[in-house]
Amino acid sequence: MKKILALAAILAFAACRRETAVPADAIYFNGDILTMAGDAPAYIQAVAVKDGKILFAGPKPEAEKFHGEKTVMNDLKGKTILPGFIDAHGHVWNAGFQAVSANLLPAPDGQGNDVAAVISLLNEWKAKNEKAIGKYGWIVGFGYDDAQLKEKLPPTADDLDKVSITVPVIIIHQSGHLAVMNHKALQMAGYNKDSKDPAGGVIRRKEGSSEPNGVLEEMAMFTPLFKMMGSLDHQANEKIAQAGLESYMRFGFTTAQEGRATSDACDTWQKLAKENKLAIDVAAYPDIQTQMSYMKENGVQKKYTDHFRIAGVKLSLDGSPQGKTAWLTKPYIVPPPGQPKTYTGYPAFPKQSDAAALVDSAYANNWQILAHCNGDAAIDEYISAVRHAAELYGKKDRRSVAIHAQTARPDQLDAMKSLGIMPSFFGMHTYYWGDWHRDETLGKERAYRISPAATALKKGMIFTQHHDAPVALPNSIMILYAAVNRTSRSGQVIGADERISAYDALRSITIWAAYQYFEQDTKGSIEKNKLADFVILDQNPVKAAPETIKDIIVLETIKEGKSVYKK
Repeated sequence: MKKILALAAILAFAACRRETAVPADAIYFNGDILTMAGDAPAYIQAVAVKDGKILFAGPKPEAEKFHGEKTVMNDLKGKTILPGFIDAHGHVWNAGFQAVSANLLPAPDGQGNDVAAVISLLNEWKAKNEKAIGKYGWIVGFGYDDAQLKEKLPPTADDLDKVSITVPVIIIHQSGHLAVMNHKALQMAGYNKDSKDPAGGVIRRKEGSSEPNGVLEEMAMFTPLFKMMGSLDHQANEKIAQAGLESYMRFGFTTAQEGRATSDACDTWQKLAKENKLAIDVAAYPDIQTQMSYMKENGVQKKYTDHFRIAGVKLSLDGSPQGKTAWLTKPYIVPPPGQPKTYTGYPAFPKQSDAAALVDSAYANNWQILAHCNGDAAIDEYISAVRHAAELYGKKDRRSVAIHAQTARPDQLDAMKSLGIMPSFFGMHTYYWGDWHRDETLGKERAYRISPAATALKKGMIFTQHHDAPVALPNSIMILYAAVNRTSRSGQVIGADERISAYDALRSITIWAAYQYFEQDTKGSIEKNKLADFVILDQNPVKAAPETIKDIIVLETIKEGKSVYKK
């Protein structure tokens, strides 16, 4: 009798517990639910969501205890669900700028495969955007890449005059570090035969002449470009920002970065946040060189307010390897026109002490710093600056980041590990510019070591991978494909020894990226009490054949339990 009464009590307690369990808003089940928690792939049967957070993650029978009258049961039907992807480095506003400009990208992302096509695409855009051109006064294109153009040379001012001689025309290189202007735009920028190259930039000239040919490098390009962007009104800024968010969400990102932000960009994001118009989180890193007063006034925020926060600062130490402006310790294989065989690119700061002083400022103010350093000479400069700042202000857990770190040598990875610098690799280069780096910029030995993720792993380091949008589309799937395969456009493997597993590639845009942001307690894995940030894919990258990863499709993006994109 006692046993029967005890059993009845247990059953009554269980029934009571089921009745009083907090009902979930939604439960996901019947698919590959990859948690991204741990050093090896781990799966659970179901995940329950309540008020934007993960209420339960585990066996389906346990999850069903949270099923209530209004709980939405999401049958994954064999699809894969992962933590929402986290943008380790990108420029979300500029991704929007790319989206509304003429698309000059070469195949497979566009049709800008030769100079004639670039001119044709610009004229098509001009015909469709007469109202915008009339309002803002510019014709703008994004994504030309002389590495992929049939001519293997950039367009010139003479070429862009075929688009207009009365309206200024600017086209931005896919790297974001060079541009070409027509003669009207050069005139407005004040560039002529008497103009000197600005510090940290180059005005390319016509052969045998001091006349500008239209191609501008680094600060020679940034100064007039920022002036043009600064003339945009609130309506244009907000339209561009929303276009950037839409582009990110289409690829499964639930956290976006505004790298090298201006105060105007931060104001735009803040305004959208206050109006509840940010569907995903945006973390801004203002440019420490030009936005120092803004940073001293606003500082950094550890938590998001309506999906926006200032997370740290950005420092740029050199240019791009594909544009041949990255700062290397050894010469480029084929230097740019007019440069000697000893050409190694150049630093963004002619005085190394100026760059070091900015790193010191970040450490003094406890601002996380992300430094753009593509070339190994720039990486040396950053390591030296961080070592100096750490001696002055303490090492602490600052999670300083080396953005791109593409040509990082093994000894530099050792130094980064010692100093607590986290590399964020741009592994997509192996696909988009692998052939170019092998044949034109770095040569086989250095090209095959580019973005050395496997070497970093062997040294016990964690890292992130990024797309650097708008340099590439914010394509999470191509990040994974490139890191796993390291296959170029032509099908050549660019450094098989630096390939990593699909699981480690996924960690680089989920849990490790969350760690980079100091957000590993709330994001990056599917675990109880973390945010319900998810991405649903049609296939599991861990189980897919490596060469087919590029064909995986993002079906849905979910931010804090709300669907923000559905294919």
